[in-house]
Amino acid sequence: MPDMSASLALTHLVPLAKEVDENKVTPGVLGFIVFAVMALAVWGLMKSMNRHMGKVSFEQDPEGGSEGPGGTDRSASGGRPSPAKG
Repeated sequence: MPDMSASLALTHLVPLAKEVDENKVTPGVLGFIVFAVMALAVWGLMKSMNRHMGKVSFEQDPEGGSEGPGGTDRSASGGRPSPAKG
């Protein structure tokens, strides 16, 4: 039975394919799906970037650095290096 329905579908689709203008090229459904997936990916990346940029502190230290006179870091970052300022 599945072969019969497949052949029936093909007999209906073949005349539709003949009606298409051979000089006209369109992206079709696959092109739309690829474009939509790329648009969603860009939207997600922009949202993620906006969230990460919100976490960045742009305040500059008035003393010029957080290292003490002996070269030790006096920041409260728990031993992690602080992001570069500038």
